Amino acid sequence: MRMKTATELSLFLENKPGVLAAACRDLARRKINVEAISVVDHIDHALVRMVVSDPRKAIHILESSGALVIATDLIRIDLGNRAGALAGVAQRLARARVNIQYLYGSVANGTSASLYLRVDSVPRARRALARA
Repeated sequence: MRMKTATELSLFLENKPGVLAAACRDLARRKINVEAISVVDHIDHALVRMVVSDPRKAIHILESSGALVIATDLIRIDLGNRAGALAGVAQRLARARVNIQYLYGSVANGTSASLYLRVDSVPRARRALARA
């Protein structure tokens, strides 16, 4: 398991066709890669959480287009794609009394998984997972 801190950008976008496309297009034009993304639908807006290759530059670009952007530290964990991998991470964090506020992830080539976790204490979580 590999672990590092990542910066997540939370955007509040109008919930209508083309708004997310425009934000992603603006990032792509400036060679910023979206590494992970989650979109939650609300009535009149969408909460978009994303991890990008250049957070500082992305914040400037997105705010220039009128988006409200909030940056937050996450933990990114890369681990094997196998049954029980997430359970092991969650159990280690629970033993250290670290709350997982939310997470999202993906699997690449069926063999490795990347998890992005928002936790109540990044330092405690890093210590608990480093002991594994």
